[in-house]
Amino acid sequence: MKHIIILGDGMADLPVERLGGKTLLQYANKPIMDKLAKEGRSGRLITIPEGFPPGSEVANTAILGYDLNKVYEGRGPLEAASIGYEMEDDELALRCNIISLEDERIITHNGGNLKTKDGDMLIQYLNEHLGNERVKFLTGIQYRHLLIIKGGNKHIECAPPHDHPNEEWRPLLVKATVPEAQETADLLNHLIIRSQELLPKHPFNIERAKRGERQANSIWPWSGGYHPSMKTLMQLFPQIKSGSVISAVDLIRGIGHYAGLRIIDVEGATGLADTNYEGKAQAAIEALKKEDFVFVHVEASDEAGHDGDLELKLKTIEDLDHRLIEPIYHEVQTWDEPVCIAVLPDHLTPVEKRIHVGEPVPFVIWHKGIVPDDVQQYDEVSCASGFYGLLKLQEFMHALMSIS
Repeated sequence: MKHIIILGDGMADLPVERLGGKTLLQYANKPIMDKLAKEGRSGRLITIPEGFPPGSEVANTAILGYDLNKVYEGRGPLEAASIGYEMEDDELALRCNIISLEDERIITHNGGNLKTKDGDMLIQYLNEHLGNERVKFLTGIQYRHLLIIKGGNKHIECAPPHDHPNEEWRPLLVKATVPEAQETADLLNHLIIRSQELLPKHPFNIERAKRGERQANSIWPWSGGYHPSMKTLMQLFPQIKSGSVISAVDLIRGIGHYAGLRIIDVEGATGLADTNYEGKAQAAIEALKKEDFVFVHVEASDEAGHDGDLELKLKTIEDLDHRLIEPIYHEVQTWDEPVCIAVLPDHLTPVEKRIHVGEPVPFVIWHKGIVPDDVQQYDEVSCASGFYGLLKLQEFMHALMSIS
């Protein structure tokens, strides 16, 4: 039995009054997800351990079967691994967003949906002016970049910018949680303030201002940690002999790197609603022909949720259904070797809250010959009455791997 997990980041939601009190998954036209639910078995999954932030780095790591209390080091180290940066033992790696501020408030966590080439230009500019033997900025993807602090202390409290839309930024500055980390907190806050002096002077932002567009006018470092220690999925689950990860997001690629998965690049995969769904589907099919396990991650719904864009988030759910899940579903049914398909989000990103919410997420597991439960469609409410009930954290991956 081969296994594939298809994850729609932030796809789950809360009831929306504009949709007659339905969630987006209840409202969306998603015949293939509903077909999987009718033919398979469903449940709900707690993806966020107690005491952890409801972030994708936490949820995706838990979904893949890891104990966060043993392996969690934040997003920074995972994204460093994704871009091929080998961390030293004395380095602190932090995710470094380029964000948009207006009237002393965080307007958007993504700098006005930066393109990677523009993000790279701004990161190089910051490195020239703020980088030194201790501070290093590294280019990631779009607005998601990396900040390395040599000798940094990870015992700091950083506010994820996507969790604080329209809030004043000054109260959200980095805070030390132990006295030894105060110097690191002060350094990071100094870099934030200096970036706000430098970035508006860059020609890229000057031109944006002339056009009346949002400026990418501040950095925002968060989710820092040291080099993590993780076993590979092959060490955790002997059923997996080889595997791949398909994602446009550095964070997920970094998790895949430490999990021992082959990272597959797909042309046109953007991490946004314009991503290449068909290319990801074909890449997943080709990977399944050679390997035991494939993890396909699609970021689009999460970004639409953070933007509070109801229509766009509905479209990302429907695109995931018919442009990615449907071709995979139809293809594997023609194979002699059975394939087990699991579909789920990592967390909720409600369009009316625009932040991550750590409530249980719905999941469905399907393979040819499975005895279905009574669930008739895939959504947050229906899956609650499924065969699996409510699973917690690593229990999902163990349940999935028990299907052989």
